[in-house]
Amino acid sequence: MKPVPRCLLAGAVLAAALLSGCATYSPAKVTPGMDAAQVQQLMGGPPNARHANPGGGTRLEYARGPMGFHTYMIDLDPGGRVTGWQQVLTENNFNAITPGMPVQEMLRRIGRPAYVRGGGWQPGQVWSYRYEGPFCLWWQISVVGDRTADAAYGPDPRCERNERFGFGFR
Repeated sequence: MKPVPRCLLAGAVLAAALLSGCATYSPAKVTPGMDAAQVQQLMGGPPNARHANPGGGTRLEYARGPMGFHTYMIDLDPGGRVTGWQQVLTENNFNAITPGMPVQEMLRRIGRPAYVRGGGWQPGQVWSYRYEGPFCLWWQISVVGDRTADAAYGPDPRCERNERFGFGFR
């Protein structure tokens, strides 16, 4: 039997590592009843944030930004067991964010933004969220103090850079 060349073996090891990394992107293997330690093992580490759920329990935030289009929230009951999970960066969830909502509630619902900048001539900040959709848009919301303000959809600047390749805006 011929020995396997080192470069071929190294390539196979790298491919296996990359494939195993993809398995931790989403909580597809997270099932009800698992505990937080099992979730962390499947998700590849600790959550980006923990949020208190109304009525008890905890929501674990796994944001895949700033360039990613997904934030996964995994809900735990008061005993620390998984009750379910969801991908929260959706237009339905964005449209449920109302002006005047406490920022902490918005963070519990949709997680951290991909990008934060100053409000320009307006007070506060503008938080931007990338999401998966048929167009290259992101959702932006003004945050003043500890409250939300106006929100709107707009072109994601990352798409404008691809105009020379035949897609993007302008």
